[in-house]
Order: sequence, then structure tokens, then C-alpha cells
Amino acid sequence: MKLILASNSPRRRELLAGLGLPFEVRVLDGIDESHPADLQEGDIPLYISRAKAEAYKDALQPDELLITADTIVWLDGAVLEKPRDEEDACRMLRQLSGKTHQVFTGVCLTTTEKQVSFSCRSDVTFCPLSEEEIQHYVNAYRPLDKAGAYGVQEWIGYIGVERIEGSFFNVVGLPVQRLYQCLKQNFNVL
Repeated sequence: MKLILASNSPRRRELLAGLGLPFEVRVLDGIDESHPADLQEGDIPLYISRAKAEAYKDALQPDELLITADTIVWLDGAVLEKPRDEEDACRMLRQLSGKTHQVFTGVCLTTTEKQVSFSCRSDVTFCPLSEEEIQHYVNAYRPLDKAGAYGVQEWIGYIGVERIEGSFFNVVGLPVQRLYQCLKQNFNVL
């Protein structure tokens, strides 16, 4: 099977490449990433990853396996989306400061014959962050393309993350160990 990664994320590309499997990137613009308001936690990225797969389904060839994914940050019963601007990013980081939140990634694997999906959870605990640390991170790293306004693999993760329970790679954006197991068990890839 030819693996197709449907993602603009350089982090997802890097993580998938780490599995040593050849793949190509295919990206469609304008995919609706909204979700029903009553969805909670891991059901949100699972729903969105399936919706992304649906957008590609008609173009999928019989020898192709499509990988779609979506990641959210969940804090105190609400989703922290990608920030609108720098002030929104700072607001989110203030909310995360000194607390534990959850990162959920939904992954959907689709062929013309079969679809398998799963959700992965990691708990991330931030130490208290100073206003200066928050401002420095937002100004220097511009995390406007990241759910929850942070990349764990960047400076803020180095200085701010006290603990991760679950997959580190899930927090980056793709739970590659779980993905590898799913490919092996359900699609005989490898």
C-alpha cells in the first residue's frame, strides 16, 4: 500500500518519516474542521479526522492508504483551538500555566475498502509560567498554528512542561507508536 499523509503539519510529516515508511503528502484546501457542539474530549479530533478522510475518499486509489489526523488541547471542559492572534495565544498560555490539561489526537486510516480510527490521550502538566516567559515564547516562536498556542517540542516545552503522562509524540501531533500498531494489525503494512 502507498501511504498518503493528508496534512500540512511539518511535525506530522517528521513524525511519520520517523517510522521509516515511504509516504507522500497530499493536501486539499478548504476542508471543514468544525464539529458538533455536543462532542467532548477525544471524540472531537476523532470526528474531524474522519471528516478529513471523507474529503479525500473519492480521489483515493485502491492501492493507497490515507492517514488523516487532528489534535486538540482540552482544559477544564473546553477546547483550546489555534489562537486567533498573539494576545489570544498569551491568554491560552496563561490558562495552561500551573495546570494539567489533556491533548487528544484522532487518527483515521482509510483505504477504498476499509476505515479504522482511534483517539489517543496524553496528560500534560505545566509549571507556573511568568508573564515574561509567555510573552517571550509568543513573540519568538509565534505559535499561532498550534492548538493550545504551544508546541511541546519548542522552548516553552523545555522550560514549562513538568510532566507528560502518555505519548509525547501524541502531544507533538501524531501518536506514532499507536499508528504503527494500527498499520501492522489492520493493514499488514510492514
